[in-house]
Amino acid sequence: MAVARKKNSANNSANKSVSSPVRKSASKAASKKTAARKAAVKKSANPLGLEKKAPGQFDTLQEIALAAHRKLPPPVWDHLMGGADSEMTLRRNRAGLDALALRQRVLVDVRKIDLSTMLLGQKLSFPVFPAPVGGFLGKVHEEGGPAVARAAVSRGTTAFIATAAKPSLEAAQAAVDRKLVFQLYVRGDRTWIEGILDRVKAAGYAALCVTVDRNYYGRRERDIVSGLPVKEGFGDQSYQASLNWKDLVWMKERVGLPLIAKGVATAEDAELAVEHGADVVYVSNHGGRQLDHAQGSIEVLAEVVKAVAGRAEVLADGGVQRGTDVVKMLCLGAQAVGVGKLLGLALSAGGEAGVARMLELMELEVRTALGLMGVTSVKQLGPQWLRQVPILGTPSSVSAYPLLEEVVRREASSLGWRRNAR
Repeated sequence: MAVARKKNSANNSANKSVSSPVRKSASKAASKKTAARKAAVKKSANPLGLEKKAPGQFDTLQEIALAAHRKLPPPVWDHLMGGADSEMTLRRNRAGLDALALRQRVLVDVRKIDLSTMLLGQKLSFPVFPAPVGGFLGKVHEEGGPAVARAAVSRGTTAFIATAAKPSLEAAQAAVDRKLVFQLYVRGDRTWIEGILDRVKAAGYAALCVTVDRNYYGRRERDIVSGLPVKEGFGDQSYQASLNWKDLVWMKERVGLPLIAKGVATAEDAELAVEHGADVVYVSNHGGRQLDHAQGSIEVLAEVVKAVAGRAEVLADGGVQRGTDVVKMLCLGAQAVGVGKLLGLALSAGGEAGVARMLELMELEVRTALGLMGVTSVKQLGPQWLRQVPILGTPSSVSAYPLLEEVVRREASSLGWRRNAR
């Protein structure tokens, strides 16, 4: 028995001496795999070496979007890129743009292309402007409104400054020598509104833009789930809910500036806007962040333009992330096009310099598209340049940027692997 125990003991020792290196080897291999996965995720999040580029050196809009994705905490990223409820309106903004193809003509001298347009008597060097984004600006940049204003004016365009923009409406207008547009959310009675309008007039703004599609605050479930405190907390939102057409007439008379009605999405409301004195009808669905299951902005643009019938100017936004998106909206009758999410991405990626570079790249993309279409002026654009086509892929807030879409997909896959590993 003693001999047997010694033999078994010897065998166990031998087994341990053999299995120990095996276990160490297996553990080492697993560690290498884990490190490789982490490296892959890290590489996918920074596939272009963006940490080496200054904000003004971004070469593509995709790089700006990727840099913003790397910098923003997930809840803030979701707030910027998400929409209301099922996000169907957000996706329809993108799907509507993707469903239109551009026609091209050849053997046209396109060495000189005129991108300029007019907005309420002001010449814009190209037909793109930063849309009113509001409180988000202050979350990602200490100056917010003034930084956006300076970037826009440096590129020869204007900017819409929101009620919630920080540090103040006066600071944004004072930062530039060009008249900007002030965008109003109603958060008080007529005495409160009078106070805001007097400040707008005194600050030297060119026009008053009243947002008309915010009578209720859309349920943005990404924000609700993450707990990000983003809902505007100032004032009483019931005043916005009670807003009517007669209020817009009174505001225009009180401030003595041109009136822009932002958030129009039907021919009927476009007609009413003109009847009640709107100088500009602004087609928008708040970037898909208000009414869920609404039509995309570009889907309703033509009917609004037809209803306006030249009696007012028409602006539009909604899912615009490429120069070709701008061209499509111009073809359907918009005089200029706003960028909202893209503004947030650019400010997050590189502050004022990031916004200026984003606008510069948008101008380059618009010019390139027109050159390849054989168009020498934005005034030549019209519905004849568009064709309806099948949608390829799945439209989303990131699908206009294939590199970013790949990063987001890899991150989702990595998170799934981690959950499965647990």
